[in-house]
Amino acid sequence: MINQIPNFITLGNLFSGCCALVFLQHQQVEQAGWCTAICFLCDYLDGSVARALKASSPLGKQLDSLADVVSFGVVPGAMMYYLMALALGNEQAGVQVAALPAFVLSAFSAYRLGKFNLDPRQTHYFMGLSTPASTLFVLGLLLSVHFHHFGIEKFLLNMGVLYALTATLSVLLIAEIPMFGMKIGNFKGVPLVLLLLSVPMVFFFKELALTILVILYIFFSILFRHEVYRGN
Repeated sequence: MINQIPNFITLGNLFSGCCALVFLQHQQVEQAGWCTAICFLCDYLDGSVARALKASSPLGKQLDSLADVVSFGVVPGAMMYYLMALALGNEQAGVQVAALPAFVLSAFSAYRLGKFNLDPRQTHYFMGLSTPASTLFVLGLLLSVHFHHFGIEKFLLNMGVLYALTATLSVLLIAEIPMFGMKIGNFKGVPLVLLLLSVPMVFFFKELALTILVILYIFFSILFRHEVYRGN
């Protein structure tokens, strides 16, 4: 049973992702945000606990990817769908066909996770944007619109903008662009700087800081790509 603890944590990730979807369906954005935060926590904990207990297993690896498809694939797609429904002004009027392309993000997230499992290069760094980072980007936008921060909804709630963001994130997920690994053991150099910046940025930019941090992460990964390969 002790060896199953990491798997139960992974299933907690999946469970929380399912809860986030239900809350989004009922326009309860804050609750969906908290459920997504639990997904992030479980995603970080399961691997750490598995290593601490020496309980890593092929089953755990498969469960991790399956959970991530929901929490960091379907959930950000649903968040983008919600934003598109808001832009259409019909978030409570049944299925919005024009907003369904939001789930292209979910499809590319699943493709990215499949690539990750087969790519031996991605031990200390990522090749392409990780699905948690993509989810963090969308979550920051969703919460900023929900809380009306900086009047962002005036710019963001536009179908052209949302389609463009969906396409850009989808391409970045599978792009051959090396990006810094964000595991706890890799928090040095640029990742450490971003971690230290997160506190003042959240203070000044509130939930929008989540999106800004992902943008900075992508920018610095491209700018310092040689350091990415070295894991610095």
